[in-house]
Amino acid sequence: MPSSPLSLTSTPPSITLLHHHRPPLPTVRVSATAATTTTAMPDHHPSLEITGGGAERFLPALTTRHLPYKPFPIIGWNRHLETIFAAFFRTIPDVKYRRECLRTKDNGTIALDWVCGDHSSLPPDSPILILLPGLTGGSQDSYVKHMLVKAKSKGWRVVVFNSRGCANSPVTTPQLQTASFTEDTCHVVDHVSSMFPKASIFGVGWSLGGNILVNYLGREHHRCSLSGAVSLCNPFNLVIADENLRKGFNNIYDRALRGGLAATFSKHVSLFEDVNDEYNVQAGLNPRTVREYDEAITRVSLGFKSVDEYYSNSSSCDVVQHVRIPLLCIQAANDPIAPIEATPYEDIKENPNCMLIVTPQGGHLGWVAGDEAPFGAPWTDIMKKISLIKLFGQLSYPGPALNGVKWLIKAKTQRNRSERHHTKRISLMLEVDENAVKKLPFCLPERKQ
Repeated sequence: MPSSPLSLTSTPPSITLLHHHRPPLPTVRVSATAATTTTAMPDHHPSLEITGGGAERFLPALTTRHLPYKPFPIIGWNRHLETIFAAFFRTIPDVKYRRECLRTKDNGTIALDWVCGDHSSLPPDSPILILLPGLTGGSQDSYVKHMLVKAKSKGWRVVVFNSRGCANSPVTTPQLQTASFTEDTCHVVDHVSSMFPKASIFGVGWSLGGNILVNYLGREHHRCSLSGAVSLCNPFNLVIADENLRKGFNNIYDRALRGGLAATFSKHVSLFEDVNDEYNVQAGLNPRTVREYDEAITRVSLGFKSVDEYYSNSSSCDVVQHVRIPLLCIQAANDPIAPIEATPYEDIKENPNCMLIVTPQGGHLGWVAGDEAPFGAPWTDIMKKISLIKLFGQLSYPGPALNGVKWLIKAKTQRNRSERHHTKRISLMLEVDENAVKKLPFCLPERKQ
């Protein structure tokens, strides 16, 4: 801990940007000519910062955009107090789950928690939400359950994707939750899609879960079958987030997170012993920081030479430009764990499929504001509900004017699942109904010449 720790009322410490290098992804230029309009962006309350290449099209659906963001008195005025209060005192809705375990190609295990009763009570074409909790988080967390209850009340089918080792899920290989391994996300989305082929599927990710989700959207854009996504409190740049987490009062969060990581690792330590000499088992059991744990365990399981290489190659800020479906990002300007400095503003502004909302307060996974504050659902649940239903809902329940769009999306999915017809499917999708293409709430990518 530094000799002069920050107080609860202090401002975030300054951040020094680290320039890191990663193997470049294939460059995809996104064209906005097919869907942009010349109308001015609708106004919104000045307490909210709203930007992004897709904001002009997405923002009209946010009927609450004129309302101010009002943090709950005292609790919502300090980022640390708000973060800690939400973690310990927010109510936890009573939700009963039915667990399904999936076996991956590498013999790993993923635990999906479905809401009990949804399978028999909801029609097969009900829209589906896949929820991705944060680091060491799972289906038991309050913010996950609040969002689940809100979505379920509107007729959505909800499933929680617990990363490896989280939420007491079984572990069968020497790999736990990581920020960059997108194969598990691909496996989950493909599995859910095969179970409900007539349903539109959306994703919501918090904190590290948001980073995992955006990594999936950007890196797997050629096979992504989600119709839309929401990312909240995403650290985006893990190099910056790592530096920030080890400064001042933020050491409190680092201590809590490293404790959760060590507790999970201790339950499955036998899988890591005598497997790879690079694993530092003792450091994994008693890490002094999250960084030290990642150096000892996480980066080894993924084959990185150092923890800095792992962080650099796992940052979702580098793939935002490749996202091809509607993506709403919600960040708090005073987030102590996902610093606003790490948010890739320019890439979000240049991508016509993205919109960013920044609240002046909120802390990390706090957002103690709105009608249900201070103990009820976070303010973002209202925003997400509106965004998912009104922004993306037309993809789930297209009207007569959008029938062509629905057909085009199916053609895109078929193309993704059969790379043999890659060129044929692309041309077919663009030629069937030009007017329908213009009504899409996202822009089709245009390859660089």
